[in-house]
Amino acid sequence: MTWIGWKPLTTLLMALMHPFYVSVIDINHNEKEANLEISVRTFTTDLETRIEKEYNVKLDLSDPKQKAKAEEYINLYVQKRLALSPNGVKGKLDFIGFEIQKESTWSYFEINNIKQLKQLDVFCEILFGIDPQQINILHVKANGQKKSFELTAPKNRTSFTF
Repeated sequence: MTWIGWKPLTTLLMALMHPFYVSVIDINHNEKEANLEISVRTFTTDLETRIEKEYNVKLDLSDPKQKAKAEEYINLYVQKRLALSPNGVKGKLDFIGFEIQKESTWSYFEINNIKQLKQLDVFCEILFGIDPQQINILHVKANGQKKSFELTAPKNRTSFTF
């Protein structure tokens, strides 16, 4: 019997168990720090596929030797595919980092100098182009309220009011 290792086996199982394409974007207004904390969760293989296609690079997000390259391309990709406009002003996404948890990649960003959040306009095309049924689920917490919305491709914009 030949041992093929866990990563190829895990990838095969994920491909069989991964019939839908979804990302989850959590946005939290931290009043104390006066910022928006943004977490983007995607299936790692889907994110690698989009980055490879978009930037014509080969990338293994789980390879520690490629960490700097992975950070660069995750930042480039998300900056291009996610735009947040708190209170009508386009925010600057500052990349904090990323981590892999099981089959998912969590990417972290923040937008500074947001003392109050009354409205948040969102443009999101995370993973668009992999599958026509791509879904981006947005969860926004602000002013003691939690609101959620589902963007299904090709719909790429929504707004939240608090």
